[in-house]
Amino acid sequence: MSPCFGHHSSPTPEAACAPTQAVRREPARRTPTRPPALAASQALPQTALGAGRRAGLALEPAAHVRFCLDNRLSSTASAYKIGQLYMISKHSHEQSDRGEGVEVVQNEPFEDPHHGNGQFTEKRVYLNSKLPSWARAVVPKIFYVTEKAWNYYPYTITGKSCSFLPKFSIHIETKYEDNKGSNDRIFDNEAKDLEREVCFIDIACDEIPERYYKESEDPKHFKSEKTGRGQLREGWRDSHQPIMCSYKLVTVKFEVWGLQTRVEQFVHKVVRDILLIGHRQAFAWVDEWYDMTMDDVREYEKNMHEQTNIKVCNQHSSTVDDIESHAQTST
Repeated sequence: MSPCFGHHSSPTPEAACAPTQAVRREPARRTPTRPPALAASQALPQTALGAGRRAGLALEPAAHVRFCLDNRLSSTASAYKIGQLYMISKHSHEQSDRGEGVEVVQNEPFEDPHHGNGQFTEKRVYLNSKLPSWARAVVPKIFYVTEKAWNYYPYTITGKSCSFLPKFSIHIETKYEDNKGSNDRIFDNEAKDLEREVCFIDIACDEIPERYYKESEDPKHFKSEKTGRGQLREGWRDSHQPIMCSYKLVTVKFEVWGLQTRVEQFVHKVVRDILLIGHRQAFAWVDEWYDMTMDDVREYEKNMHEQTNIKVCNQHSSTVDDIESHAQTST
């Protein structure tokens, strides 16, 4: 998933201060936790996400979201691994400013006995000013969501939680396959007892919020100089080969009476917009990452994380621990 929630502000803010003015907070060394499993016993009865809701469909316990990407770079989904890492790092940096955005707490290799070698990442997403007014009224001035991700590409697990809202969580499982979204049974094992709303997201034809639109990032207008890909037209999924699809199983939990429906609707819209915008950017930035190796993109990722943390941590170095202590006391 793309890294930053957005609602009222532009996704491309400029830096508020020079790096030399920032106070860097070095996070304590942590041991990566095991990824959470979405077993049937953990099915969340209250809510679901899915682009199908914009067509007036009812929310179900889980949503199975699919979106396809023109993958002319390779005959396999493996080519997108570098593009995904590049997009997340650049996207996070662009959305971070004035003490808000994405702080990277931890990013290191991780080995799982079942999934094998991967990468564990923990982030804090500060987003108070990007919340709607009704949400800002009930959260602290400095508010963040903790994101933990286990990347075993082409399979990833992402969990989002908030210490201030212990009854809120998002669980996302992602699988990448070389097809146009035709695998209807891809999540049968993970969510066999959950009702699911299956919906497609089209990076070329689906509309994004006007405030986020850039012609240079529009797949209908963008044309890659290095690969010749781009200027996608309606029906492109049926004519482009090779092609890959990113499948996401998204489950949300929010058990707060009086706010549940409103929060679910808001989160649903935000997740849908993040997925669409982020993958449009990965497509449109292909000339920037096309020649990169995995070592290259990991170095780029490291540099972007350092620069982004400077933007975000300058205002939070002395307050985050207080927030966590307050949240633990109030629960």
